Amino acid sequence: MGIFPDEVILQILARLPVKPLFKTKTVCKLWYRLVSDKYFIKLYNEVSAKNPMVLIETSGSPESRSSLVCVDNLRGVSEVSLDFLKDRVKVRASCNGLLCCSSIPDKGVYYVCNPMTRDFKLLPRCRERPVTRFYPDGEATLVGLACDISKNKFNVVLAGYHRTFGHRPDGTFICLIFDSDSNKWKKFVSHRDDHFTHMNKNQVVFVNGALHWLTGSCSYILALDLDYDVWRKISLPDEVSYGTGNRVYLLDSDGCLSLIQISDAWMNIWVMKDYEKEVWYMVDRVSLRCIRGLVPGIFPIAQTGECIFLATHKQVLVYHQKSRVWKEMYSVKNSASLPLWFSAYAFRSTIFPSD
Repeated sequence: MGIFPDEVILQILARLPVKPLFKTKTVCKLWYRLVSDKYFIKLYNEVSAKNPMVLIETSGSPESRSSLVCVDNLRGVSEVSLDFLKDRVKVRASCNGLLCCSSIPDKGVYYVCNPMTRDFKLLPRCRERPVTRFYPDGEATLVGLACDISKNKFNVVLAGYHRTFGHRPDGTFICLIFDSDSNKWKKFVSHRDDHFTHMNKNQVVFVNGALHWLTGSCSYILALDLDYDVWRKISLPDEVSYGTGNRVYLLDSDGCLSLIQISDAWMNIWVMKDYEKEVWYMVDRVSLRCIRGLVPGIFPIAQTGECIFLATHKQVLVYHQKSRVWKEMYSVKNSASLPLWFSAYAFRSTIFPSD
């Protein structure tokens, strides 16, 4: 039996799930060092970027700790536990293999974790918290996570409308940004009148150094530039109409902003190929005839140029764009109180370099 060249071994290991990969550390000293090697981490993360997954937060009893179902296009379905946080948490955002979670019993406590490697960071409490009262329930309207693997850093954003105690909100929009490099929060204030649906809040997209949310009216995208701490509006394609029978969703497609428009019979997929000039291209138009009965309650969650994951009340489907084939990847048998799409997040398995 011949010996595989090192590059071939690296390519094979780069395709393993994180848990089995970390078990290979016991094979020899070379493989032990591999998971902290910069070249291998870069290779692993590049390979994983082509394999999107969906993480679904399963609703158990209020006392139980969160568990997640991971739906993987290549490896099927597995369970992921967040028990290593030793807290009851809710997933608030997902980006490049990291999750931002908020504590349920202890408001204002946030974690950033890698559920595959079980590494986590408890964020320092923000000093602004007692002063800043978010409207309407004290919780931030928008929670965003921006994980830049190439720079080995992440930001957490909490943004919402300010309400002075005993008064109505006055349009003051508070934005708190945590920077992993400085391990500190910073704050800036603006005046906005944007509104967001539940899915708008869930589907925050980090591309081009900015976090993006689709507004509730689906009239534009609100972007937060993390380099300059400024909000800006991004236009939607002229052809995208939001009205009766049309729904619009914001996703990441291979590092580009993507809009998916769903009507009764069609799913139109747009990708912003030129970010600076805000130029959109329609890359696919998909007939929904064969899943007609599911269309009113179907929501796109994750995608690449090859496939799209969509969630319904009780199922996760994947649509393969080349073969134009629909496939059921996961279904829940019991009568779940919340639909799957309510707590489904785009995800991919990554190794975040340790300092």
